[in-house]
Amino acid sequence: MAQYVYTMNRVGKVVPPKRVILKDISLSFFPGAKIGMLGLNGSGKSSLLKIMAGEDKEIEGEATPMPDLRIGYLPQEPQLDPEQNVRQSVEGGLGEVLEAKQKLEAIYAAYAEPDADFDKLATEQAKYEAILASSGSDVEAATPTCRWRSRLTRCGCRPGTRGSARCPAARSAGSRCAACC
Repeated sequence: MAQYVYTMNRVGKVVPPKRVILKDISLSFFPGAKIGMLGLNGSGKSSLLKIMAGEDKEIEGEATPMPDLRIGYLPQEPQLDPEQNVRQSVEGGLGEVLEAKQKLEAIYAAYAEPDADFDKLATEQAKYEAILASSGSDVEAATPTCRWRSRLTRCGCRPGTRGSARCPAARSAGSRCAACC
């Protein structure tokens, strides 16, 4: 039998007073599977994702991720730090991945040293490449998508705030944000 990374068995969700959001949902996902969910507004897509991410545990049935599986969840309306721009917010969620990328860069540079210990470097390189491979994340690819999803521009201001005091670039430069707005 195949090893599933996530299984749901007869999952249901009821919200007060007695509104059924999900009823008898059973799903299993193979490693590397790409999935999509379609449905009308209010049909339970976000509720299902919250259950899968472990954010909502008040359910009927069982939802079981594979042991040691890391699940990331970005809510529809994320609570962003107003002092950070989009890149900083995304990078905050990719801390381990960014650290692995930085360590790899240092390892690659260390290979050029005349007294480099190639065995030690190769071991470290394999460790950090495994972190990157298992993360399925790329901050360069993730940033534009997250920027679009959160309706933010390159500098971190929301569309329509061009030149206003709410635009971080305008606050720092004392002018309107021509870079992205």
